[in-house]
Amino acid sequence: MVQRIVFLGMGGTIAGTAQTAGDNVGYKAGQVGVADLLGAVPGLQTVLGDSLATAEQVCQIDSKDLAHADWLSLLERVSHHLAMPEVTGLVVAHGTDTLEETAYFLCRALAPNVLMHKALVLTCAMRPASSLAPDGPGNMADAATVALQPGAHGVLVVCAGKVHNAAHVQKVHPYRVDAFDSGEGGPLGLVEEGQVRLLSGWPEPDVGQTRVDVAGLRAQGWPRVELVTSHAGASGAMVRALLQTADEPDPLRGIVVAGTGNGTVHKEMEAALLVAQQRGVRVVRVSRCAYGQVVGSANTSHSGTFAAYGLSAVKARIALMLELATREVNIS
Repeated sequence: MVQRIVFLGMGGTIAGTAQTAGDNVGYKAGQVGVADLLGAVPGLQTVLGDSLATAEQVCQIDSKDLAHADWLSLLERVSHHLAMPEVTGLVVAHGTDTLEETAYFLCRALAPNVLMHKALVLTCAMRPASSLAPDGPGNMADAATVALQPGAHGVLVVCAGKVHNAAHVQKVHPYRVDAFDSGEGGPLGLVEEGQVRLLSGWPEPDVGQTRVDVAGLRAQGWPRVELVTSHAGASGAMVRALLQTADEPDPLRGIVVAGTGNGTVHKEMEAALLVAQQRGVRVVRVSRCAYGQVVGSANTSHSGTFAAYGLSAVKARIALMLELATREVNIS
């Protein structure tokens, strides 16, 4: 059986073009199809070896504008291809702005058994395809190298020669090509001259984690969860405004608060969040710090009554949405 690697296109900067080749900022994302992106990767066939490449466009969008429906469309196509015995691995060409969110959603939504033996690699670019020195072709080649690496498995992110765990990766810079970081744990590995050098093991799927009911999400929609940030001078105005939308067709179900330091929350915002919690809105706190996570009960105030997640704010929002959706499906 001839092995295949599938490249899925989502748009983003990697597929962007600008009017002038020297413009790496004023471009329009999502203009070049994934098949054309593959054609621009030097030495791709050398990377592929005896494997065949298949390209499929899932959507063509600036990743800042991704909707939950786009995640489900991607999940459907990823699941379809991973189930094919001849498919060795997948590469998803994605925009950088929300890549960490899509990657985390996929590692939560895919069944553990499909991630134990195959790699799903998301890659990207910080410069458009029209750039004088685009970084997309190199990232695509590196992503293919990782996807074809014997033993590679799980949801991974490859950018600027680094291999990241989807659960840990964050975008940390708005311009430089090495824009992603994996926090205290660091990257899983490096891609050097077409070779993968592992620094730690491949991510192991959490077989005990409650899986996402995709059919339920499609049928009942996504629970609405919003983000707020605690800061000096923070008040409860934002939270109270969110609570006023409770009677809308898409009612507020959860709030993630990015707290200061060890997940602490300004006393005025905290008071409003307690009211929200009393009204049945789930409140989760994380730290707005770039490294680490909330440890123990944040302080002697009420902040400790809000559940703490060891995730970034955007990933905590996804986790809470999926948690609420699963509960609703189980209840109904």
